[in-house]
Amino acid sequence: MVLKTDPVTLEVLRNALQSVAEEMGVTLTRTALSPNIKDRRDCSTALYTPAGELVAQAEHIPLHLGLMPTVVKAVLNVFPFGELAPGDAIIINDPYISGSHLPDVCLISPVFYGGEPLGLVANLAHHVDVGGVVPGSMSTTATEIFQEGLRIPPVKLSRGGVINQDLLRVLAHNVRTTGEFYGDIQAQLSANQVGAARLQELAERVGVRTLVHYMHEIIAYAERRLRAALKELTTGRYHFTDYLEGDGLSDDQISIAVTLELAGGGVRVDFTGTSPQVPGPVNATRGVTLACVYFAVKAVADPGLPGSEGIARVVEVVTPPGTLVNPLFPAPVAHANINTAQRIADAVLGAFAQAAPHRVTAAGTGSMSNFTIGGRDVRHRYYSYVETYGGGQGAKCDQDGMDGVHVNMTNTLNTPVEVIEMNYPLRVERYGLIPNSGGPGRFRGGCGIVREIAVLDEAVVTVSTERNRRGPWGLAGGGRGRTARCTVRLPGRQPEPKPGKFTSRVPPGTVITLETAGGGGFGDPFTRPPAAVRADVLHGLVSKEAALADYGVVLDENLEVDEEKTRATRGPSR
Repeated sequence: MVLKTDPVTLEVLRNALQSVAEEMGVTLTRTALSPNIKDRRDCSTALYTPAGELVAQAEHIPLHLGLMPTVVKAVLNVFPFGELAPGDAIIINDPYISGSHLPDVCLISPVFYGGEPLGLVANLAHHVDVGGVVPGSMSTTATEIFQEGLRIPPVKLSRGGVINQDLLRVLAHNVRTTGEFYGDIQAQLSANQVGAARLQELAERVGVRTLVHYMHEIIAYAERRLRAALKELTTGRYHFTDYLEGDGLSDDQISIAVTLELAGGGVRVDFTGTSPQVPGPVNATRGVTLACVYFAVKAVADPGLPGSEGIARVVEVVTPPGTLVNPLFPAPVAHANINTAQRIADAVLGAFAQAAPHRVTAAGTGSMSNFTIGGRDVRHRYYSYVETYGGGQGAKCDQDGMDGVHVNMTNTLNTPVEVIEMNYPLRVERYGLIPNSGGPGRFRGGCGIVREIAVLDEAVVTVSTERNRRGPWGLAGGGRGRTARCTVRLPGRQPEPKPGKFTSRVPPGTVITLETAGGGGFGDPFTRPPAAVRADVLHGLVSKEAALADYGVVLDENLEVDEEKTRATRGPSR
């Protein structure tokens, strides 16, 4: 008998399944050992059908969530669901199978109820070290994947609930931060166990047949809803090109070209014309590129759309092999997640801005701005501080961009100053927003952030950011956001400017300052209400000088708007 789909039951079970994914995430972050997972929440969790189709995901990191279906389907090619058993857990991190970079370790577990298959639970977490030539496994000078760390193909970490301790010892023996590795792996296993238990409880309440039916209906619902949303956009072909500022080995500009075709409730995104893959570690696997495209389509067409396989059914993505967005083995990929992913999303959004300008924000900070410091502490134990920094969000047609946040493909928190200083031989000298860094506009771009860290013992520092030479673009006459900057001050010396991507060994007492880019503005800056400019100045986000130069607003000594001078200075709208 064919089950009928009740819309109320569909919504109840959709939210129930998402709650399972959310509880998996809570379990993972509350039981992990490394600050990168427990404090910053650099991890993601999701549920899949036995065929590997995404059903529900927690609201974690868009990049992880968009590429995890690639991981799950690739694993099922090696371990078909029919060959899996309760208590199995498969581990993988190989980018040329999973799609992500090596620090992102994925664990996938099958779920059964009464001997019948229910689905798969999976989580992905960024480990602070997986070997390679530098602490943190994020060298900016790697020229092949082998230099970036330990590659794990799909293998069973747990079989029938029994952990393969021999395999675990081999893996732990090849990373610097062994204790954190063990702790984070156990947290990942626990997250999957909780997800499996909750999925089984749900099956017990509603029945296996009903639950499986509605899992497929959730996917079909997302497909229908996205097709309907895309029909509201202007049909046509739109082109946009954005650029990376070098690959870590060279400063040569690297292009990401997008052709977007909207027609008939579907969308085709073609990256033909993008630069060939490069020697440095900014090559983005197809899995990463797919994640960026799905994010951009969802953000523009239907931001509230539940994430599922239904999105992939609507979106066609062309990624020519051997290019920056679909490299051939063994090209290095460590910093694609950090930089290239953000620029792919920017390029797709730039194309969408031509079709739906009032649904797209101006460009944001343009990078996850990775900052890694590693070495040995006073007890001669290895440590690895890993953090990605936020920046300015691009302004929208009716709203200022947010200050000091992560945008596009990332959604992590910051590491509290107290956690940094308690766990690592580091001292945070400065942390805050950067005035005048948001692009001017009727709606102002968000401000970037600055973090200044003193290294107390000899260490290896890796910084990877973007928008160092050209700030994020504005829309509808809005100005660019301020560029990112980085300096290194060795003991007894003046600060020395550094490129956006570098790896360097530094002595004790070195101070590294990383400033991230601000977001682009939206609309003519001279149409921004003077009261809004005054508020920006009062909050320290815009200086008095910038109020006049960028917005034509004159403020007196008490920061009151001089209406007569302002009108005279601003003149007619530019």
